[in-house]
Amino acid sequence: MNFNYIDLDTWERKEHFYYYIDLVKCNYNITVNIEITRLLEEIKKRNLRFYPTFIFIVTKAINKNKEFRMSFDEDNKLGYWDYINPSYTIFHDDDKTFSDIWTEYNENFFIFYKLVINDLEKYKDIKGIKAKPNTPKNFCPISSIPWTSFTGYGNDTYSESKMLFPCILFGKYFRENDNILIPFSIFVNHAVADGYHTCKLINDIQEIAFSIEEWMK
Repeated sequence: MNFNYIDLDTWERKEHFYYYIDLVKCNYNITVNIEITRLLEEIKKRNLRFYPTFIFIVTKAINKNKEFRMSFDEDNKLGYWDYINPSYTIFHDDDKTFSDIWTEYNENFFIFYKLVINDLEKYKDIKGIKAKPNTPKNFCPISSIPWTSFTGYGNDTYSESKMLFPCILFGKYFRENDNILIPFSIFVNHAVADGYHTCKLINDIQEIAFSIEEWMK
């Protein structure tokens, strides 16, 4: 796992970065529907669980786009990780609270799927915000609200944050005509990613959800 430093003198987004990190301090949300019709069919056929599978798809897409793997090091120098690991939520039905756990990313879907299943089982009864200790520095927060669909989602904070990773949320999937769609929202720090980069990430997620035969072998 390497942290690759950005050469600000040659970086094409240097001016944009400083504009949004120092002056405007802008974050933004985009919410879309991702089609998962064939994905759900394949999951059911293979007796797999949706949550770990969709976490894999999202993480795989993020790892294709360095803009969403960027962060600062301990000396406040900008760079990007070779890859990120998903930090995702589990729900405790007894007291209606949630906890975060994380899983080491693996490009092989079935290896990653097994790791997630093991973590879900191991930490399912551990309470508190961080159920699994030692969250790595290269993580991306992913959450789900499977009880409802939504058409928009917003974040608001009252203090500045140095976190440049996106925040991901998806909801309850639903049928529309002959397709099954899932609401997907991403919260982005404008300093590292513009609308183009976020749209590319969303399109990559959709493409990975479509191209099941390429990674679910």
